[in-house]
Amino acid sequence: MFLRRYAVARLPSLRRCVSTQSDISAAINEYNKEMEFITGESPSVGHVTPGFLNAEESPHISVESNQSEPRLTHVNTHGEANMVDISSKKDSRRVASARCRVLLGEKVYNLVAANQIAKGDVLNVAKIAGISGAKQTSQLIPLCHNIGLTHINMNLTLNEEDFSVEIEGEAATTGKTGVEMEALTAVTVAGLTVYDMCKAASKDLKITDVYLERKTGGKSGDWSRKK
Repeated sequence: MFLRRYAVARLPSLRRCVSTQSDISAAINEYNKEMEFITGESPSVGHVTPGFLNAEESPHISVESNQSEPRLTHVNTHGEANMVDISSKKDSRRVASARCRVLLGEKVYNLVAANQIAKGDVLNVAKIAGISGAKQTSQLIPLCHNIGLTHINMNLTLNEEDFSVEIEGEAATTGKTGVEMEALTAVTVAGLTVYDMCKAASKDLKITDVYLERKTGGKSGDWSRKK
């Protein structure tokens, strides 16, 4: 009886501090510590969570996520991998561009510039590979949606300053979800292809600086990387 009265007496203060899942965990820990102090032993498994801390059953406790806070949309409330349902979204024009660099070193750079790599024209083969890679994104990245791309543009240029290949890729669609992953996959696959084309001449190549440069459209609006 004493414990029941004590729990009821503690209810108002606990309710005031409980508003999120993390608050619930903290409140449960506090409750358990106080019960241990009173009884001299840790609460049994069946009594770890008092009824008034069950957010689903109690009308007094609200556990709502702040929608303005960043969250992982591919993880459900149970922490399991989840493909996002986009059926309720409206179609809109979406564009994304990404970049990548492949550091060749002076020797390989000169071979690529002179089109003397044994496998052939490095830049053109990598360009086609990037386009093909963008179209296969949903097959490579398990939780990506299969998107009907309306355009893919690849641009590969040689940079003599650091003996590199600079890769730019842009993907576009009119649909319910963005094409950031398609743009990133395009430049990554192109970079891997440059490596494959040149690896016989040198293994000391480095694929680096893979990043999203900008995106437009969708609910989150436009975004571009700050220089």
